[in-house]
Amino acid sequence: MNDLVAIARVARPHGIRGEVTADIVTDFPERFEGLESVTAKLADSSRAVLKIERFRFHQGRVMLKFAGIDTVEAAEQLRNAEICVAAEDAVELEADEYFDWELAGCSVVTLAGKELGTVAEVMRTGGTEILVIRGGEKEFLVPFAEAICPEVDIENRRIVVDPPEGLLEF
Repeated sequence: MNDLVAIARVARPHGIRGEVTADIVTDFPERFEGLESVTAKLADSSRAVLKIERFRFHQGRVMLKFAGIDTVEAAEQLRNAEICVAAEDAVELEADEYFDWELAGCSVVTLAGKELGTVAEVMRTGGTEILVIRGGEKEFLVPFAEAICPEVDIENRRIVVDPPEGLLEF
């Protein structure tokens, strides 16, 4: 189980006073309200706890200013960092909703029992999420819809799919 849940990914420094521009990777951007500190997973795999001085939303992204990050050079060290909160502080989801990290790594099988592979990532297209399933040398893109994915068992890391005809063909 992951101990951290990503809510943003730093794209680049913004300005010369240490602010950064970050892509929002949470379905709940309102969670930045009242958030005092976060953990940054840095590009080199190290972690840093950062105190948020201020944030604002701008053109679909979030601009963040962290305490002690006061120069463009210091902000550059955060490039590509995942901004995370503790898993226990994650937003509560409905019974049929899942975090991307819960789906990643799940094995995927058809109703007939054919192994397709494992979920490599969840693509967000603005509509229904797409599961990217990798198995051997094949990659399948399967819409994460209840009609196609009737059984999601996070505890046992398994998803059963009932793909419409032609979905799994190349």
